[in-house]
Amino acid sequence: MYQDLQGQTVIITGAATGLGEAMARRFGQEKANVVINYYSSNQDVQPLIDEIHSHGGQAIGVQGDVSKEADVKKLVQAAHQHFGSLDIMINNAGIENEVPSQDLSLTDWQQVIDVNLTGAFLGCREAVDYMLEHGIKGRIINISSVHETIPWPHFLHYAASKGGIKMMTETLALEFAPKGIRVNSIAPGAINTPINALKFANPKLRASVEELVPLGYIGRPEEIAAAAVWLASSESSYVTGITLFADGGMTKYPSFQGGRG
Repeated sequence: MYQDLQGQTVIITGAATGLGEAMARRFGQEKANVVINYYSSNQDVQPLIDEIHSHGGQAIGVQGDVSKEADVKKLVQAAHQHFGSLDIMINNAGIENEVPSQDLSLTDWQQVIDVNLTGAFLGCREAVDYMLEHGIKGRIINISSVHETIPWPHFLHYAASKGGIKMMTETLALEFAPKGIRVNSIAPGAINTPINALKFANPKLRASVEELVPLGYIGRPEEIAAAAVWLASSESSYVTGITLFADGGMTKYPSFQGGRG
């Protein structure tokens, strides 16, 4: 547990499911104030809000599309109006879809870039602006992917968006370090989230992915949430501009494991 996170205000985009939900739950356990962003009106975040309250944290839900400038501004305004501050911004919302690169339409390309990269940019920009205005030495965490460094055929738009997040994170970290604002990324590997549920429910497909993970298992959303609270806490006070790979070693060339190659 990180005592310094108690009473801190965090915005988490795309927090209705998957990694975002796990991070919201963990920050609630740390007794933080959590702004839960969700995209669709069909997503019910009230049970998550209630759970956060049961742990002694506070939470509100705010619907919004992170690719829309006005909606991201609304998130920051909600944090200020309800909790009086914004200390931590987590740009987690993201989408993917498989398309052979030669068939990738401009519409598909733009949709993924708009949500994954432009959405993260807008979250970073609005958070930095708020932190500068209020003299807050805040923390920004961007959720990237192992595919910021591992090429991924048929997911050109997704890999490009995550590569962009890497450089955006590093640039912002360098630019705003003198103001005490720390900017880092987390790059998850294969994690058992709803977006992967169908694939991992198939024993053969699951095994094929596990072969790519030196630790030998599919990660849990809670393991990514643990990385997020560490980066948000004072325990990581001398850390900025990094990508923290939480991937079970996936980026370490597992085909060479055991002396092969």
